[in-house]
Amino acid sequence: MRKIKNLRWSVLLLLLTLNFGCDQISKKIVRTEISDYEHISIIKDRFTLTKVENSGAFLSLGDEMPYIFRLIILTGLPLLFLGYGLYFLFVKRNLPISMQIALCFLIGGGIGNLYDRIVHGSVTDFMHMDFYIFQTGVFNFADISIMIGVGMLLFQSIRSNRLKQQID
Repeated sequence: MRKIKNLRWSVLLLLLTLNFGCDQISKKIVRTEISDYEHISIIKDRFTLTKVENSGAFLSLGDEMPYIFRLIILTGLPLLFLGYGLYFLFVKRNLPISMQIALCFLIGGGIGNLYDRIVHGSVTDFMHMDFYIFQTGVFNFADISIMIGVGMLLFQSIRSNRLKQQID
């Protein structure tokens, strides 16, 4: 039983570390190799790299807020939520595996962006996609991890609700 618990913890820590590590390695490369607002076309003009330092939240929301509010809202609150998420992930023993994996993506990405905000004062974003009819904001691997985690949780919730409806 102890081996299973140790294996579970090891796998969860590995997933968290991989999410955080891939994000931080990519951002380090971008910080050293790409100039601010430099535009590098990867797939025609559909997928481009553009380095942007984001001192706000998603799509630079809150960028103009006074520093103390940004500190509380963009650093303090995420720190509390990520701390609770880690507690929940490691203490709750009966979580479905899919939820554990989703939480690792969500928390790992959140830690990546929070680390940037604390260490660098802003989050490094660098990927942009243009799908003709709409385009994304500039984002990073932590954002992708967060979206994968949210998507997995949403999918699991929908699936669970459908199963409950079939039983009733």
